[in-house]
Amino acid sequence: MDNTLRLHYLEAMGIDVWLPRVASVVPELSAAEPVPPLPEPQALAELPAPPEPQPLADIGAADAGADNWEVLAAEVAACTRCGLCNTRKNTVFGSGDKMADWLLIGEGPGQHEDEQGLPFVGNAGQLLTEMIRALGLSRDEVFITNIVKCRPPNNRDPHVDEVASCQGYLQRQIALIRPKIILAVGRIAAQTLLATDAPLGKLRGKVHTLHGVPVVVVYHPAYLLRSLPEKRKAWQDLQLALHTVKAQQ
Repeated sequence: MDNTLRLHYLEAMGIDVWLPRVASVVPELSAAEPVPPLPEPQALAELPAPPEPQPLADIGAADAGADNWEVLAAEVAACTRCGLCNTRKNTVFGSGDKMADWLLIGEGPGQHEDEQGLPFVGNAGQLLTEMIRALGLSRDEVFITNIVKCRPPNNRDPHVDEVASCQGYLQRQIALIRPKIILAVGRIAAQTLLATDAPLGKLRGKVHTLHGVPVVVVYHPAYLLRSLPEKRKAWQDLQLALHTVKAQQ
């Protein structure tokens, strides 16, 4: 991505102040991919204290001890549990570090994700990459997946039965990863994970828990690209997530 486009995405988040990257946090990139410096963080002391971390409980019927990534990925690839299997080009299982501390969960694949079989690869995905960079991480250091593993036609919201069909897959991914934090990316992901119909504006800005794992709700990058008045809140949410992870160390 060229610097002009990168700055456009970062502007959508409200990040406009930079510091040198911390070498111990992010691996070196090739000379062809210059590493952007981190934005100056705001005072974390003003953020609400995160809840005391709890041990990761068994999530639903998932049994991480008897499960493995190869079996799970094969099941998702062959899934015909709902009607989305009839319109998809590819399932989108997820990508990244399968032992990551950070788990990012979106709502579902879009057109580009359906074509490539990877999560968050369109314009919104490029902004998500910059959001991850702002955390001092790369996409290879987090795991990214979705509530549903197949694209809903015309990018509509996933239906209740479609979410239910994929629920077990997501539960097993969480149990295998055992993350230190979950970022719920967007309204659908947040409402599904937290089992609520509360609007995103009431869910962000606080730390929730899912079976002992802290959950921070963030705006979907596609929303940020078209809703610039909310851009500063996006960086506040990322700071809250950072503060929550650091409190566990």
